[in-house]
Amino acid sequence: WAELLGLERVGRHDHFFELGGHSLLAVQLIERLRRLSLGVEVRTLFARPVLCDLAASLGSQREVAVPANLIDEHSTAIMPRMLPLIELTQEEIDRIVTTVPGGVANIQDIYGLSPLQDGILFHHLLASRGDPYLLVSQMAFAKRELLDGYLGAVQEVVDRHDILRTAFVWEGLSSPAQVVWRKAALDVLEVELDENGGSGHEQLKRRFDPRQYRIDLGRAPLMRFVIAREPGSGRWLLLELLHHLIGDHTTLEVMHAEVRAVLAGRAYELAVPQPFRNLVAQARLGMDAKAHEAFFQEMLGDIDEPTLPFGLREVHGDGSGIGEVHRMLPRALNDRLRAQARRLRVSLASLCHLAWGQVVALSSGREQVVFGTVLFGRMHAGAGADRAMGLFINTLPVRLDLDGAGVEASVQATHARLSELLAHEHASLALAQRCSGVAAPAPLFSALLNYRHNTPAAKSGSGTDDVLAGIERLSGEERTNYPLTLSVEDFGEALGLTAQVAEPISADRVCGYMQRALEQLADALEQAPDRPVWELDILPADERSYLLEELNRTAAAYPSQRCIHELFEQQVQKAPDAVAVVCEDERLSYGELNARANRLAHHLIAFGVKPDQPVAICLERSPAMVVGVLAILKAGGAYLPLDPAYPSARLRQVLEDAAPRLLLCDASGRAALGAEALADVGVVDLDMATPAWAERPASDPNPRALGLTSRHLAYVIYTSGSTGTPKGVMVEHRGLVNLVLAQVGLFGASSKSRVVQFASVGFDASAWELLMAFGSGAALHLPADEIRQASNKLSDYLRSEDITHATLPPALLQASKTLECLASQVLILAGELPKAELIRSLASAAIVNAYGPTEATVCATVWNCPADFNGSVVP
Repeated sequence: WAELLGLERVGRHDHFFELGGHSLLAVQLIERLRRLSLGVEVRTLFARPVLCDLAASLGSQREVAVPANLIDEHSTAIMPRMLPLIELTQEEIDRIVTTVPGGVANIQDIYGLSPLQDGILFHHLLASRGDPYLLVSQMAFAKRELLDGYLGAVQEVVDRHDILRTAFVWEGLSSPAQVVWRKAALDVLEVELDENGGSGHEQLKRRFDPRQYRIDLGRAPLMRFVIAREPGSGRWLLLELLHHLIGDHTTLEVMHAEVRAVLAGRAYELAVPQPFRNLVAQARLGMDAKAHEAFFQEMLGDIDEPTLPFGLREVHGDGSGIGEVHRMLPRALNDRLRAQARRLRVSLASLCHLAWGQVVALSSGREQVVFGTVLFGRMHAGAGADRAMGLFINTLPVRLDLDGAGVEASVQATHARLSELLAHEHASLALAQRCSGVAAPAPLFSALLNYRHNTPAAKSGSGTDDVLAGIERLSGEERTNYPLTLSVEDFGEALGLTAQVAEPISADRVCGYMQRALEQLADALEQAPDRPVWELDILPADERSYLLEELNRTAAAYPSQRCIHELFEQQVQKAPDAVAVVCEDERLSYGELNARANRLAHHLIAFGVKPDQPVAICLERSPAMVVGVLAILKAGGAYLPLDPAYPSARLRQVLEDAAPRLLLCDASGRAALGAEALADVGVVDLDMATPAWAERPASDPNPRALGLTSRHLAYVIYTSGSTGTPKGVMVEHRGLVNLVLAQVGLFGASSKSRVVQFASVGFDASAWELLMAFGSGAALHLPADEIRQASNKLSDYLRSEDITHATLPPALLQASKTLECLASQVLILAGELPKAELIRSLASAAIVNAYGPTEATVCATVWNCPADFNGSVVP
């Protein structure tokens, strides 16, 4: 421990993590013990991290016996019994032999894939172009001789390590196989750069971008090199492509270290390379699959919904459309976090996992969150795993409960969960996901955390090589298929963050959330360790101010003392002869509509209608329905709309709950409600040809004389009943006035507009349509129900009536085969969240997402989608 941790003295009661130990050092510790024939399981170290306790457990490790490779240099044929790490028929083996240059003589070994290799190969085959797991880096060489020397050193390293001479074969096989070639020469392509095409570095990056470029996985080594002379400077540029199937972060560091050793003439000092087949043996012959299943079922069995931060659910991406940001954390924060990890005797990774869990929780709206964690994969990989090359890492789900538990207790629970997970580091992700309650094909999670330890050499990232002047590392890039990946870069004495996030989510903001969560975690651990973990904030101060203050500075002057029907009456005074309502062959002018509504309003006042009193209205779609709504408003009541097309039981349920004293109805309304419901309420029949109220004065009732103000109710509309019982939502006049005036301005509604009234009167979007039209002097068009219910008839109606403004549900548009015919000058989407694909397919001049809750005044937000929209839709 003293040698490993760089300490002068270590006591028998000292704690591994309190002294600064972590997972990378744990692997090195186990390897050192193995060399002394003192085996111990890594989970024992995490469970018994005190020195004397660990010492008492030495010798408890039982390593998997790796079966020998039965193919040798003299083999002239390969048979199934010679392949202990994969089951293949003779026909399949012969098929593999045909893919290898030199045939059997050039085959060193054949074995199956590790769990993560299986997943990566799946994503490679799934991608139509490009490859999310093709790692790219660039270097510059002052002279061609330096470049040639570097490539020669790389070839020597390839010759040493079997994984670097491995190809993958799957076509015609019952299961994919990796095939180790005895000899595999580097593939080096020399290209010419355009002198006028910008920097050579950028030209190479564009031409061999992994988002469009792929390599043949059947030809070893899975490394490709592109060289070019840089115009103007005389330098030579090198672009290296390495597939993730044959290496991870540690592999890259080991490979670079060996290349430097060769360049420095110290190749003789390099340790004997460890075959990657050892890892495959551990994964295939180690822990029983039933033990993996039992563990993941206990952890994930009650998780029945995916954890999708920011709504990101596409986990089969190709790496395109991803933004990347790097950020170093303040030194003071680094020191505070390490101090708390030592105090709590846990790994720093445990603190970072808990902080990331809170970011995921608050961005997905869940307390029980699941995200992927990248496991080191070398804990159970056998002798020499700390310096072996290959894809050792694995991605597995971790579940955290961000609830009322105290922060300190949550840190301990997170550490325990990660410690348990280590014993299953070679389990299959597919197996783990099947153990959850999330049904395929929905993803279990879409966010990933990669806590990785960086050596000082990898820390620099650029600048002059430490072995030979004239070599400069220019850039490096890694990708995954996940839409949200955060890497915590542990440099030993410093911490950094790297976020890769699908657009339009900002990668920089994600780094900000993680930094804030870590700051909050440090504060709580220092000052209030019992503080509930769900209280940890993730919003940086500037973003909190932006969200809560800047975005809420929406104050705008509007006639807050006006009632909604007074906006209609203003339009009557402006243009009494303008068309107000169009229903089949019937047309009413603003003056005619106002006169009818006034007469009925005085009749309702005589019935005793008063402010805030609900008045039910149950009529089929017709001018009489519009007259009834306006009359109730003018009389001071709050209209309670009942759609006669709704089930009778629901209508009676609403009537019973709202208990109106008065009901306006026609024959359709009476039939829908039934005689029993009508017995308990006063009925005003609007079916009568010449009702008594038609002879009343046509003057506007004075709201003030009625005691009506803008703070009284305009309507009561019942929600769809997602909780099992419909709820009545009460909306005041002032909210409607605010909404209508904002609509008129935003949608450009005017006296020349033609607005279709599509929504059911029982749905609050009907108020949106009706009042937007009457607040702007537009004509309101009422299509028959048979037209509304058939997209082909509706499209003909919109075109024939020359409709300018339509509010339609996305479901109707998605089901339509003639989307272009459903477009109008202004298309408003409401009722549900529209998908980005739908937005792109519409031809309207302006598209607005008005999805929002009934509990607000019709909607909470409106969001304009520009004509060249290519992002995602958010409410």
